Amino acid sequence: MTRLESSALLLYPNSITSQDNCEYGLVKIKNENKLAIAADKVPVAFDGESSELGIGSLMLCPLTSHNARVLRDKLEWLKPGVIGIKTSVGMGDRLGLATPGHIRALREAGGDIAPIFAQQSIRENSRTGRNPQQVLDDVTWGMFQEGWQGGTGADADHLKTFEDIDSCLEAGYSFFTVDPGDHVDNRTEEGDLNLLSELVGKLPSEVNPDASGLKDRNFKIEDLTIKFDEYTLLKAAVKYGQAVHHVSRMYEHLKSAAGNKPFEFEVSVDETDEPTTLAEHVYFASELKRLGVEWVSLAPRYVGSFEKGVDYIGDLQVFESSIAGHAAIAREFGPYKLSLHSGSDKFSIYPIAMKVTKGLVHLKTAGTSYLEALRTIAKHDPELFREIYIFARERYGVDRLTYHVSAEVARAPQPHKNKDLSFVLDQFDAREILHVTFGSVLNEKDDHKQPLFYNKLMDCLRTNEDEYASDLARHFVRHITPFLTKEG
Repeated sequence: MTRLESSALLLYPNSITSQDNCEYGLVKIKNENKLAIAADKVPVAFDGESSELGIGSLMLCPLTSHNARVLRDKLEWLKPGVIGIKTSVGMGDRLGLATPGHIRALREAGGDIAPIFAQQSIRENSRTGRNPQQVLDDVTWGMFQEGWQGGTGADADHLKTFEDIDSCLEAGYSFFTVDPGDHVDNRTEEGDLNLLSELVGKLPSEVNPDASGLKDRNFKIEDLTIKFDEYTLLKAAVKYGQAVHHVSRMYEHLKSAAGNKPFEFEVSVDETDEPTTLAEHVYFASELKRLGVEWVSLAPRYVGSFEKGVDYIGDLQVFESSIAGHAAIAREFGPYKLSLHSGSDKFSIYPIAMKVTKGLVHLKTAGTSYLEALRTIAKHDPELFREIYIFARERYGVDRLTYHVSAEVARAPQPHKNKDLSFVLDQFDAREILHVTFGSVLNEKDDHKQPLFYNKLMDCLRTNEDEYASDLARHFVRHITPFLTKEG
């Protein structure tokens, strides 16, 4: 029996670990979690209250950002690292409570896949009222609670500015996803050669098509033949030239700011109006390489629809043919992984993506963990869930504007009184409505300027934390299993 086990504290058993003659564990005291440290002499770097155990000193520490940072320094396995081109899954968490469930899913599924537990975009942070440091710290405590020593990355997602990079780098992130979508020119989809010739003259000199070396080149990539005639090159350059230039500048800033810190880089152009053609993918990859950018994964805009929280919408045969071409290009110009953004609940395409990429694939999820939180709430506080659902239906018309969704309130089930509403979480329209209104739900205030839902929602999940973790584990085993390379 360890010192902590003999202390009669209510311990999370998987959290108990020893390092440098200190025992660390997570304990619950009056429904509040604290870091417990037992040692002959507790490290002074932690902030907390000390007492005597009779067999040494005991310190109880609040779960602050300072203590999380010190704990990461003491227990190196809590620090995010780089994961390379190994098959991987990102598990975003909008509430800060999901990491234990994500870890349980990994353990239940078995196999070999690299997890990224801290994954949050700046946009999502602004809607949840969190910041990059809080996201990473919440993951730290979740990993510590479950005793996860299998490694993790930390994804600063959909970054758009140098300031975004700096704040996430300071927090300790290791994976940086740059989103140059604001710099993609969609006028090319209807532009003739004259318009393209006019627009290309406005590009920065660094990405002028003449500098690309692609004019009149033919690429033979596995079974593909991709030809760059004048129109194809101009269209790709006008559509993505400014985006390439922005990515290059963001990469150089990150490289300079990171110094000796290792990092990984992803490029995302998934939130654009039209799919990325194979020729445009070749252009993008070729230009990034020419400009000295090194990246581990890329998210093109795929064919079909990747709507929030629901399965893929589109022809699966067309999708397979298209992503197979993108995968061949990724092997040729990398190898690098193809990233599936808005990837949660796309169960029909997971086996296809794993097969055609030969494991060079990264899955990103986020909002689906929030939906599973609502499922737990629906079971334990059905009236709170009803209130959230009614509010989400009312709010959806505004919140849908920044998402690619097709749900309609008229098709969503009515929130009838005295009826179990948990079934709406499996209905297409209601599921999307609840998914995209998360920010409004978490931030809505009552007439007294107090949170309308947030405190009750979080209290319910903390009270039923084990069931929430189990609900998440069940849901995420379905996400993870198609991507597993079984060990042995």
